[in-house]
Amino acid sequence: MGRYLIRRVLFGVLVLFVISMLTFLIFMKLPAGDPARRLAGRQPTPEILDQIRENYGLNDSFLTQYWRFARGLIPLPGFFLNEEIYYSWANRQAVKGEIAEAFQYTAVLTAGAVVLWLAIGIPIGILSALKRRSIADRAAMTFALVGVSFPTFWLGYLLIFAFYYKLGWAPPTGVEIGDGPIETALKGKYLLAWITLAVTSAAFYTRVVRGNMLETLSEDYIRTARAKGLSDRRVTYKHAFRASVTPVVTMLGLDMAGLLAGAVITEQVFVLPGLGRYAIRALEGQDFPPVMAVTLLAALFIVVANLVVDVIYAALDPRVRYT
Repeated sequence: MGRYLIRRVLFGVLVLFVISMLTFLIFMKLPAGDPARRLAGRQPTPEILDQIRENYGLNDSFLTQYWRFARGLIPLPGFFLNEEIYYSWANRQAVKGEIAEAFQYTAVLTAGAVVLWLAIGIPIGILSALKRRSIADRAAMTFALVGVSFPTFWLGYLLIFAFYYKLGWAPPTGVEIGDGPIETALKGKYLLAWITLAVTSAAFYTRVVRGNMLETLSEDYIRTARAKGLSDRRVTYKHAFRASVTPVVTMLGLDMAGLLAGAVITEQVFVLPGLGRYAIRALEGQDFPPVMAVTLLAALFIVVANLVVDVIYAALDPRVRYT
């Protein structure tokens, strides 16, 4: 296991290096991505462009410029998102502080949505598998089909229209001045956003859990467990569900990592100042340091999630061993 973890960590470092290099090339070195022209505004003179390039070190060699930004992504004190390099070109604010603030809103959004879709998707999937071809099963599959078909942006606006404008049950979207993510959640402003994210994911989890449970329930060791006189409840939850939950762990790890990197559409629809909305604003303003920081942070979440999922696999399934 130790050697396997070392290999995976080294591979993750390689992935982050490649992504950082590609991001740097796209935003700094492509002809359409000249940062000096973006910073100079309209109709800049050659003198202004030269001065900007000198001030921001854009006249340095490629490797020097890349190392200046890449070393700010090393997760060590004094390096990670160094404020002398990683500050917004638009408002001169340190990227580290802005990302830390935005991440809090994204974390609350992710946590609530994950709890909701697991609480909905897994029980419905189990019930559907145990009551195969029944009315409950058909209703569950209808929910799964409809839920997966809903575009996130459309469902979000539909919920706002129905529960805020028509029924008046939900509070207005957005964050009030002075409120943090917890205060915003306590005022109910996350509820529709959680439902929006949960519906599609819960529907997909329902289909996956149902399919895995049906396959597991037909295995020989399940029939053997029942032949030994074990109760249906113990067979279902201790044996069948545990064996069929591993694909759910994979999905959950990657889904959480993706959401922690910023639920772009949902945050835009519900005007939540999370990482996704922060990245969109940076892209619109062609603000390179925040874009690179958010991109690498998203890649880091995915790499770590894959590693954690592999470790959990070994704990859930004794047949899985990493050497």
